[in-house]
This record gives sequence, C-alpha cells and structure tokens, in this order.
Amino acid sequence: MSELPLETYYDLTQVGEVAVSPDGDRVAFTTTEYDPDEDEPVASLFVAPADGSREPHRLTRLPGAGSPKWGPEGDRLAFLAGREEDTERRVGRDDEDEENGGDDPKSQVWLFDLALGGDATQLTEFDEGVREFDWSPEADRLVVSARDPDEAEEAYLEGRREEGAPIETERLQHKLDGVGYTDTVTTYLFVVSVGEEGEPDRLDDAYGGGAMEGLRGLQPTWGAGDRIAFLSTRTDEPDDTMVADVYTIDPDGSDLKRLTDGDLGCGAPTWSPSGDRLAFAAGDPENWCKPSEVYVHDGEGYESLTPDLDRSVARTGGPQWTDEETIYIPIADDSRTRLLRIDGVGGSGSGDGESDDPERVFEAQGDDRALAGFHADPESDRAAIVLSDPADGQDVYSVGVGDLDADEEPDSLTRLSNANEELIGEYEMPAAERVKWESDGWTIDGVLYTPPEFDAAEDGPAPLVVAIHGGPISYDEPMFSFAHAALTSRGYAVLRPNYRGGSSRGRKFAETLRGRWGTVEVEDIAAGVEFAVEEGIADPDRVFGYGFSYGGIAQGFLVTQRPDLFAAAAPEHGIYDLRSSYGTDDSHNWMENEYGLPWEESDKFDASSAILDAGEIETPLLITAGQEDWRCPPSQSEQFYVAAKKSAGEARLVLYPDEHHNVGTPERAIHRLEEVLAWYCRHDPAVEEESEDIHGRLEDGKDENGDDSDEDD
Repeated sequence: MSELPLETYYDLTQVGEVAVSPDGDRVAFTTTEYDPDEDEPVASLFVAPADGSREPHRLTRLPGAGSPKWGPEGDRLAFLAGREEDTERRVGRDDEDEENGGDDPKSQVWLFDLALGGDATQLTEFDEGVREFDWSPEADRLVVSARDPDEAEEAYLEGRREEGAPIETERLQHKLDGVGYTDTVTTYLFVVSVGEEGEPDRLDDAYGGGAMEGLRGLQPTWGAGDRIAFLSTRTDEPDDTMVADVYTIDPDGSDLKRLTDGDLGCGAPTWSPSGDRLAFAAGDPENWCKPSEVYVHDGEGYESLTPDLDRSVARTGGPQWTDEETIYIPIADDSRTRLLRIDGVGGSGSGDGESDDPERVFEAQGDDRALAGFHADPESDRAAIVLSDPADGQDVYSVGVGDLDADEEPDSLTRLSNANEELIGEYEMPAAERVKWESDGWTIDGVLYTPPEFDAAEDGPAPLVVAIHGGPISYDEPMFSFAHAALTSRGYAVLRPNYRGGSSRGRKFAETLRGRWGTVEVEDIAAGVEFAVEEGIADPDRVFGYGFSYGGIAQGFLVTQRPDLFAAAAPEHGIYDLRSSYGTDDSHNWMENEYGLPWEESDKFDASSAILDAGEIETPLLITAGQEDWRCPPSQSEQFYVAAKKSAGEARLVLYPDEHHNVGTPERAIHRLEEVLAWYCRHDPAVEEESEDIHGRLEDGKDENGDDSDEDD
C-alpha cells in the first residue's frame, strides 16, 4: 500500500457520542466529517439497528448534531444543533443579524419522531442557545440549561459583538479556553413543554456557577422520582475553586437541596431507575493526582463505592445504571480504559447500603484497542460501545449487557459502523503493540506504532517519533489515529510513553510529578528512547519529538535537559515560563493548587520553567500555538521561540489564527502535519545523506556536454 496522503484527512470520519434506545433495538451516534468546500468539521447524527441488520441511517443532512438522547418510549430522539432554520421559523438570529451576516445560529433542542418519520422539529428557541438537556420521565417536558442575561448584560453582550467594544470584567476567572472572555450572565435550568406552545419555566434557584462552569456545564438529569439533579458552585468566591456540588430541585423550582458538602469536584450525576438514588463521579478539587471515585447518594447521605480502587474514572463517560443495584463505569486502569462493574449498590429501601467489591469486566475488549465510549440504559438488555482500533478504525458496537463479563468475545458483540472503511482499505494503517522499559526503579509502559510489516531484525532501525501525551493527568493506549497512520506509512515508528505523572496507575504514580514538572517525566521519556534504540527499533541519530499541551511542555524540558536526544522536535501549544503563564491562561486554580502563588513560591515556579534553561537548547525546534489558546497562551510559544532562536538558531514558529487549545479546521490539521513532517525531513541526517548521495551520482552521470546519462539512479 502507498503512504497516506495528508489531503485524505478530508475523507476521515470520527465517531463521537453514542446512545442506546431504552428498548435496546437501536443505537444513535454522532460523527464528525470534514467539508472541503467550507473547510470545517461537520457533525452528523446516525441511527443503526442494534442487531447490525442494516447499515446506519443518516438522520441529519444539515450541519450540526450533538448530545443524542432517546425519549423514554424509545421512538423519539432529541439532540442539540445550531441549524439554520426550521420549516416554520428562523433559529437564533433576528433580522438585523441576518442583514449584517451575524453569528451562526445558536444551539437548540431538535426532535426526530422516528415513528412518524420526517425531518427534525425544533423544540426550543433561546436567544443565547441551549447547552444541555434531559427528558422528563413522562417524556412530556425537557429540562434545559441556557444563559439568561438581564437588560444590562444584554446591552454589554451586544456591545461586545460590535467591533472594537471593550472587554469589561471583575471576574477572577476572566477567560476560558474555547469559550473566550467570561461575563456575569447566569446559566439557569428551564423546564420546556414538548409539543405544546408556551414560555419555558425558569427555575430561579437552579443556576450554575464556578470557574469552569463555562466548560463543565450544569449537567442536568431528570429522575423517575420527579427530581432534577444538576451541578453548581456556590462558595464565597466561585471562581477561586474547582469545587462543584450536586444539587437537586423539583421541576416547579421548589425544594432546592445540596447533596454534597463543598469538598469535591463532582460530575456526571445519574439517577437510579427508581429515582431514589443518585450516582456521580467526583475528584479532589485541590489535587487532581488523587484518583476520582464513584459515589452514590441514597437520599440521606453519600459515600464512595470505590474508595480503595486507586484508579480514576475515565473521560469516556460517567456511571451507568443497568438495574437498581448495578452500575457500570469506564475507568483508567494501567494505561487502558476499561469497564468496571459495581454490584449490590445499596441505599434507601435496598438493604444496608453496602456494595460488592468493584469488578473489572469486558475482557472481550482486548489489550490492543481502546474503549472510547459506553452507554447503557436500565430498560435495555443491550449496551452501546465505541471501540478504537489502530488498524481498523473507531466504530460503534452493541453488546448484550449480560455478556459484558464474558472472558472471550461474545456472539452478541456486534459491529454497527465501519466509518473509515474506504480510507483503511486503500491506505496503510499502523501496527501497534504495548512495550515496557525500566526507569529509575519504575516499570514504564507505552504504545509503539510501526508500519504493519516492520521487523527491526530484518529491516534495521527506523526513524522514531516520540509523541508525548498531554495532561499530564492522562495516558495513551492503542487507538485509531490519522496522524499515527501518516507517520508510519512514511516509514516512521511512533512511541507514545506513559510517563510518571500520568493517570491510570494510581495516586503515587501521578504524584511523583506533582509540583515537579521537568523531572521524572524527562527520565522516563529518555529511557523509552534508549529502550527503542537498544531493541533495534530506533535509529539513535533519527529520533524526533512532538507533543501537544503538556506534551509540548515536556518537549521544552527534554530539549533543555537532554539536548542530544532529538534530531528535531516540535513542542506544540505548551507552557515554558510558569510565572508569566499565571493569569494569562485559564488555569490559575490548577496552578495554585499544584505550585502555590508565583510571588510566594517563585523558586518552585522557576524550577519548572524550561525557558530559564534555554541556553542549553541545541535541538532544531518547530514551535506551534493557537492565537486564541487560553489554556497554554501563544505568548508562551513566542517566548520559547525567541529563546530558541537566540540559543540554537534553528527554530520555526507557527501560529494558527482563531484556534483555541486545538487545531480545529481540516486545512490547519493538514498544515500541522505538513509542517511536522517537513521539519523532520529537513533535519533528518539520513535524508541529508541520501540527498548528497543522489546529487553526487547525478553529477557523475553527466557526460562532457552536461547531459544526463541513461544510468539508473
């Protein structure tokens, strides 16, 4: 097979959210595709029969679809979208906005009635759009979260939409990555009737708050006991904490209760089928190295169901009830996302409140693919899963709930999508294996991606790309990745090290890096390179690096402390001067929790700032940043670029306009890969030698008149 052309990124389909219907007959899922004409990602909604009897059916033709939620009967499917228009009304724009080519339409709730057929119907019409929603148990109402500015706030927002209007704030959390500069507009919960005209009812006591509310949301969920749960932060200074409490309220806005005590950062509240208990995930708001846990509130109090697990809840989902006493939840476990089952979940009316020891299940997942999504419904005997396979794509599956504990792949595990069949069939995808090495008394693991037929013993060492994960509270496992395929199809091996400071291996493993950036992760990554060289996998003269977010930060430490490690490196969207990042990013709470305040702990800040060792840089650096990145501000990359130019002389800076802490448009995603590959090629000694050799042979092959000979080069 030929190498993967970078422009085929436009042919990529990425599977996102997944939801199984209550009757277990259908699975809804979202995808992201890429429009080459508009150069933008396009989200779409699909439905597939859970038995795999036919191909998935595309429900949306207009751009935009997210958060699919089945109604309790299973014949209606609601979702969020910022669609241009309904058959009856415009959405989220007034006439003046239209004439002036105003903002894109705001996200609203839309509904497909799959029993009647036809296009989706718009259910909400909020000026500021809808962020989240959930069905009522009777399916006659929705609870939605939406911003609701007063007159003064509306005037300020209108002014902000005009070019040149000033940004005014007194909030401590004055900006958020991907959100922008924050304001004082409150997000409330509203109850909306389905299929009936009328104004939505605002629940005045159900409002959000907190430093990260603009990213976290209120996460409303409506239980069978006719209570609505949601998240809010109501401390003396909500912007100065990572606390998020769980609250409940009646649908008429009465009887507000706080269920947690202001000592946790909570998320993903989920009602038991009867509605008498509420499960949620929560972590320590001051120490993200401490693994998050699964809690249940039984109406009287709450307790952790996983206090001794020493493994975090994974980012792929929250707790899912499958019956009154059973919860499934994805966890981060030894560099692997896998399912955990908790049986015997007690509570009011269910015994003594004790639960059985959590059990790791779904061995059918295997060790060579990742669990990228999971959804179960208490009424359904099937669950929906997203599995990501490096060679076979990321796709939707269904499986019998009773088979989740099978030791081998059960017959009920059914593939429902093949989103990238043509791309995978035409171009070379990587092989992947887990590898391990020793570092400072620890066994460190990682994932090695190679061309499918690569054999170090026969082919000799390959050029190696060390790709470092962000976080650092994160981990790598075998996954489908366009970037990995682009590299391996060009002959590179890719090593993704799970260095100390990451998650999935417990609190002690994570805390070795806490407040000590630029120490143990440097040792672990460098040891991984040495392992790859000793095993004959990597050519020591052709080792390259890249890393995004904390991966970029780690690159900064590696090139200042180990200047001989990489032939070239590409630190992306990183931080290199902790003092000057404080207050210019959106992470002051995280930074203070880990390091303290820069004017009180200056030595700690300086010790973890790679820029202070920039005089040691010898490695050619390609440094990239998003110009609207508030997580790792672009000024950090600019500082490091100038320092690298002054020190090593070989550096290149790429800034992406309008991009946040990511690279969003397909054109820029392709440009990023082009830049990285060109930088490696430019500084690859084997490429330079080959070019010189070819040039010499061409010169030797010319006759006395300067014409090329027929000699085969």
